Amino acid sequence: MSGSGAAPKLASHAVRTRRLGDSGIEVSVVGLGCNNFGRRVDLEGTRAVVDAALDAGITFLDTAAVYGDGDSERFLGEALRGRRERLVLATKWGWEPDGAPGSRAAVRSAVEDSLRRLRTDVIDLFQYHRPDGVTPFEETLGGLDELVGEGKVRAVGCSNFDAGQLEVAEGTAKEHGTVRFETVQNEYNLLERRLEADVGPLAERLGVSVIPYFPLASGLLTGKYRRGEPPPEGTRLSGARTVAPDHVFDALEALEEYARERGLAMVEVAIGALAAQPAVASVIAGATKPEQARANAAAAAWEPSAEDLRALDRIVPSQAAAR
Repeated sequence: MSGSGAAPKLASHAVRTRRLGDSGIEVSVVGLGCNNFGRRVDLEGTRAVVDAALDAGITFLDTAAVYGDGDSERFLGEALRGRRERLVLATKWGWEPDGAPGSRAAVRSAVEDSLRRLRTDVIDLFQYHRPDGVTPFEETLGGLDELVGEGKVRAVGCSNFDAGQLEVAEGTAKEHGTVRFETVQNEYNLLERRLEADVGPLAERLGVSVIPYFPLASGLLTGKYRRGEPPPEGTRLSGARTVAPDHVFDALEALEEYARERGLAMVEVAIGALAAQPAVASVIAGATKPEQARANAAAAAWEPSAEDLRALDRIVPSQAAAR
């Protein structure tokens, strides 16, 4: 038992949707992060999780070329046969530590590889996984612009960009008349709120949608880890010598009390709080089991009030106030 005092309510088949930037693409406010596929989850497990997610109303699936050394994309390509049109499919390229994955040639090679593995003709959102620090944004965006023009990609986004990089990329797109990054996908959860101090406000001003990853802080915000106890077998942190320092467990225990007072599960608080932020389009949470995908989708039902958010700020202060 999580200690939160409640279980997530069953999701309807009409999870709220929001638009990705100015792209016109609508996605469910909770998405399915596919980083476990090909690593912790095999092909049959992937099918089961995807089935549960789609049945629960999730329409946005996010993967990357690097996940499972390409197996996440391959497994999704198999699992989505015959129902590709039901969802918005996002992937990422450019995690390579060396070279210039942002170059025009690398961008084209990457999209062709992902299209093949995903068994699709178009990628709805193609994201630059992290800037390579070598290739000018003019070249990367130029290459992406060609892919959009050819119909291989519908919209483009970035990931792990800081505020300065996002602003330069936006200015570059305007100067050269290319496609812009419609989304930014960065780490963001109630235990890691640095995004609220810089990238978040900038994204809101530019009309760029935020897609938080690790919204459950590797499971810490589900209530499955307890102070002084080893991580449960099969969890992401299983085998770790230390789960979290005392000050993190102080915050987690306070969040559990917060959830109990409102009749919520921890996952509802974790996902609902992020979804309440104006720049956030979709909160992508990973799942290794069908019931996790269903619980994540159900969490979208909770919409915190202004007082709920102020109470959360007292437990885990937002860093936006320090600006």
